[in-house]
Formats: sequence, C-alpha cells, structure tokens
Amino acid sequence: MDKLINDFSFGLFFWQILLFVLLLLLLRKFAWKPILNAVNEREDGIKNALAAAEEAKKEMQNVTADSEKLLKEARAEREAMLKEARELKEKMISDSKELARVEGDKMIKQAQATIESEKKAAVADIKSQVANLSVEIAEKVIKEQLSNKDKQLKLVEDMLGDIKLN
Repeated sequence: MDKLINDFSFGLFFWQILLFVLLLLLLRKFAWKPILNAVNEREDGIKNALAAAEEAKKEMQNVTADSEKLLKEARAEREAMLKEARELKEKMISDSKELARVEGDKMIKQAQATIESEKKAAVADIKSQVANLSVEIAEKVIKEQLSNKDKQLKLVEDMLGDIKLN
C-alpha cells in the first residue's frame, strides 16, 4: 500500500504539474498578451495623464506669472496715471494762482491809475476853484482900492517902492 500511495501521489503530482504547465501555456497564448497589453495601455495612460498634469502645472505657473506681470504693469500704470494727475493738479493750481496774482496786480495798477487820475483831476479842479476865488477876491480888493483915488496913489507908490528894493 505504501507503494500504491507513493505511485498514486507521484501520478497525481505528475498530472498536476502537467496540467499546471498546460494551463501556463494556455494562459500565455490566450491571456498573457491581452493582460500585458492592458497593463501596458494602463501604464501608458497613467504616463500620459502624469505628463498632461505636469504640462498643466507648467502652464498654470506660466499663466500665474503672466497674470502677476500684468498686475504689476497695471499697478505701475495706475501709479504713473496718479502721479501725472497730481502733477497736472499742482500745475493747474500753480497756473491759477499765478493768473490770479497777475490779474490782481493788474487790477491794483488800474485802481492806482484811476485813483491817481481822479486825484489829479480833483487837484486841478481845486486849483481852478482857488484861481477863480483868488481872481474874484483880487477883483473885489482892487475894486475897493481903486475906488478911492488916495488909495490908488498909495498902492502905486508901495509897488514902486517894492520894485526899487528888489
């Protein structure tokens, strides 16, 4: 019986190995290539997905860098515009002040000229009135003095005396 068990074990072992080898050959012929192709396709798909992700990451970095660059440019442009606006405002204020000062000086000079001309006119009018009054007074004094003959002679003598002294 030991021999039978040994023979049976060996026979069973032999058939199991033979079936296993046949199974391996069949799997190799019919399943191994499709399985390897599927694994290879999956590996290629994963590689492509990783490459696409890396490419997307690089593109995202480029877009981020471009957007930061555009943002910096926009900020610089805004600062330049604000600086230009400030300079324009200050120039306008300065020009307005200068124009107001020039106009004020002009108005002051015109007012001074007007005052001076009115002053001259007033002085001329006063002189004219004083001259008229002086003539009237002199006329009255002369009439009074010339109305009397003695006074006329005395006046002539006084005048002649003044002329000799000079």
